Amino acid sequence: MKTKKDEKDFIRRTAFKVVMAAIASLALLLAWGMRKPATVAVIPAASLPSDFIWGVSSSAFQSEGGEVNSNWELHKKPPVDREPYGTSVDFRHRYREDVTLAKQLGVNTYRIGINWARVEPKKGKIDAAELAYYDDLILALKQAGITPLITLDHFIYPSWVSAQGAWTNPQTTTDFVKYSRLIAERYREDVHLWITFNETAFYMFFEIDSRQMGFKDFMSMRKNLISAHRQTYDVIHQVDKQAVVTSNIVWVGDHFGSALLRQFTNWMFFNGVKDKCDVIAIDYYTADLITAARTGHHWKWPPQPAGLYRALKMLKSEFPDKPILIAEVGMATENGQAREDGAKREDVLRDGVYWTQRAKADGVNVIGYMVWSLTDNYEWGSYTPRFGLYTVNVRTDASLTRIPTAAVPAYQEVIRNAGVGADYQPVLPQ
Repeated sequence: MKTKKDEKDFIRRTAFKVVMAAIASLALLLAWGMRKPATVAVIPAASLPSDFIWGVSSSAFQSEGGEVNSNWELHKKPPVDREPYGTSVDFRHRYREDVTLAKQLGVNTYRIGINWARVEPKKGKIDAAELAYYDDLILALKQAGITPLITLDHFIYPSWVSAQGAWTNPQTTTDFVKYSRLIAERYREDVHLWITFNETAFYMFFEIDSRQMGFKDFMSMRKNLISAHRQTYDVIHQVDKQAVVTSNIVWVGDHFGSALLRQFTNWMFFNGVKDKCDVIAIDYYTADLITAARTGHHWKWPPQPAGLYRALKMLKSEFPDKPILIAEVGMATENGQAREDGAKREDVLRDGVYWTQRAKADGVNVIGYMVWSLTDNYEWGSYTPRFGLYTVNVRTDASLTRIPTAAVPAYQEVIRNAGVGADYQPVLPQ
């Protein structure tokens, strides 16, 4: 039987969601009315420096597989439109194979995640076997000559954190900072690149929906996540004074409608931590995320590599004194099939590198280009979107064989030559 308090809470939650939807709708309407961005002259691209970060990116949950008692298992609202998680690509047991593939690509950096739900499955109880797994993963990277970049929270936390109210409870901030100190101290000799929270604003949108939050809970979550990043930043720098710590943001676009959404998402989290970010880390998938998201499918998002140039230039104007790291860049296909728009993974990759080189030559202090992802993985409920340089047919191939796409030799050549050649002409239109 519903009480008056239940009814009031329902009204508050509904009103909050209406406001959030109105902001998104206004941004979309403004996006529709904008002109196409001005084209940029195609000129020879200078090579990138020898210390440039060439990498691949991944997340723990999406690639590891196996039973993990986390928030992802707990917050399944009917009707559940998700594929079973299962083994994913079994990175948990095949990480040495994948590290070898990364070495063969020639990358010098591999973004990995450490899953808090694995490390601390019960509050205060650290799982030594799972830490040993991460120990050996980092050792494998070290032996391969590859620098690890660690993400501490990639949308996943232990079920006991969920039980205590997740990020609406300030205790979760305390617990997260304690966990982060454990990881930072354990890997202080081998890890100097850190991301605290992945795409935090969109993480918050997911939490609002999955936990049925109202405005008060949202504001508590916002405060606690900002505090967690700020404290973790300080902890990591206490442990390693040379550490580079940040939290990556999603590029949503450069027209006025996207700028409105970007200002809102920055307010949600990034504005509260930007003074404690050593680099600006961005995830770039399309020039206009608002319009792209309307398609409903990752594989229909137009990749638009030239938009990366505009994004980098805009970020330089906003943060002139900070280096910029492309923490994720990639393109999806539907089950590995040819895309309707004809875009090919290898062309999108080369074009993205070209526009990165152009931005660097034009004075943007861009320090790295990290492809999402080395292999296909579990794209938050589905194995249909394929982002991998290596295809893995999770549904049909019990051996989970890593099958190279045409982007593998393309990336090898790009890395070997410190970029595309001076005579390179972008394939995709601006």
